[in-house]
Amino acid sequence: MDWLDVLGWGGSALLVFSLLQARVLRFRALNLVACVILLFFNAFIEVWPMVGMNAVLCGINVWFLVKILRERHDTAKFEVIEVGRDDAFLRHLLRIHGADIRRYQPGSTWEPVAERDHAFVVLKGDETVGVVLLDADGDTARVRLDYVTPRFRDHTPGEFVWRDSGVLSALGFRRVLSPPDMVGAYYGRVGFQPDGRQFVLDL
Repeated sequence: MDWLDVLGWGGSALLVFSLLQARVLRFRALNLVACVILLFFNAFIEVWPMVGMNAVLCGINVWFLVKILRERHDTAKFEVIEVGRDDAFLRHLLRIHGADIRRYQPGSTWEPVAERDHAFVVLKGDETVGVVLLDADGDTARVRLDYVTPRFRDHTPGEFVWRDSGVLSALGFRRVLSPPDMVGAYYGRVGFQPDGRQFVLDL
């Protein structure tokens, strides 16, 4: 197998791998790289219809990547809706995303028992972006669950929930404590300060 075969098989493998990505930004970036590789491969073997197709796909991927990167910090696209602590839709979301939730927040549970518990669903239009569950401790909101669905993880809904929505301030909270066991916590990028195993945000 010569280097040209490696190039063709590698580009094809990467193209297939890109289709398995749930995160849109990652899918578009990997798909773009695969299309560039296959464009050069087909140019070397002079299969011009495939060169043309991959050139068009490169353009499409670049357009979507620019669009995603422009919109990922657009907080106007998100909305935070408080729902009942035992809401049926909330239970549905926690059930269908249960395995993914346990992957990123293995210690997370939700059995609301008091008025101090708050549950929010984050939306983009009519699409569910994520779920936030809080336990109130005076004017401190302790985050019990902060979950974003795979499709929206390349966006930044956390910026809106914690900094721009005003939802928590309206409820009288002055401080937010992140969950201590969150895998890949992003809080340091949206204004929280590290405090041991947790992050703290003053509202």
